[in-house]
Amino acid sequence: MSDLVRDILTGALVLVSAVMCLAAGVGLIRFPDVLSRLHAATKPQIFGLMAVTLDVAVNNLTLATVTLVVAIVLFQALTAPMAAHLVGRAAYTSEHLRSDILIIDELSGRGRH
Repeated sequence: MSDLVRDILTGALVLVSAVMCLAAGVGLIRFPDVLSRLHAATKPQIFGLMAVTLDVAVNNLTLATVTLVVAIVLFQALTAPMAAHLVGRAAYTSEHLRSDILIIDELSGRGRH
């Protein structure tokens, strides 16, 4: 791969990652409650991480780097949704959310402990 193509790809991937981080930050500030903010914090964060790690793999294409990038993305993709689910469940049970903006409340019949 030529240096020009690699530089253009690096610039594009870093720009995509920066836009994803900006979207996550704006969502954290603008969204009204915990559940909405969790969505804004997890989705763009994973996609931004994927773009940055792909950039690292493109610039240093070795088996060790690709293995590390795959492990980073895999573990982050597995742990971020689980952590967001636990924070959302804790916010729901402690009533730190706006019930009036929920479209579907699947936990309402179970009661809050």
